[in-house]
Amino acid sequence: MEFDAEFYFFVGAVLLVLFFAYIGVHKMIAKGLDGRIEGIEKELAEASRLRAEAQALFDSFAAKTAEAEAQAASIVAQAKTEAEALAKEAQVRLEDYIARRKKQADDKIALAEAQAVAEVRSAATDAAVKAAETVLKTSGNQASFIDQGLASVKTLMN
Repeated sequence: MEFDAEFYFFVGAVLLVLFFAYIGVHKMIAKGLDGRIEGIEKELAEASRLRAEAQALFDSFAAKTAEAEAQAASIVAQAKTEAEALAKEAQVRLEDYIARRKKQADDKIALAEAQAVAEVRSAATDAAVKAAETVLKTSGNQASFIDQGLASVKTLMN
């Protein structure tokens, strides 16, 4: 019987596979694959744990952000209330200041009017006294009596 090269190749391949099976290459390959699977499973477990931690941190930060926003809104509302109260107080103070200044101006005006009236009366009295003096001096009699009367009128008018 004549064997060709393909037959010898086939017999050699079968013997090589049997030899590898005898020394346990298939077990080594399976063991390597199992180790690789274990490594991948560990990496997946670590990734899952890290994802859970990241989600927990994200939730924590989201809660803190919501709390900070609520607190900021509360602070803004309180500041707005205080600003309105200060504005009302400033308005009351301004109105009070204006009223006091108006009263002071009215008092000054009243004082100026009183002084003007007194000056006008004094001027009128002086004019009346001079006129009376002129009239009496032209008549020429009782000069001392006239001088006393003029002095008493001046005293009474001032």
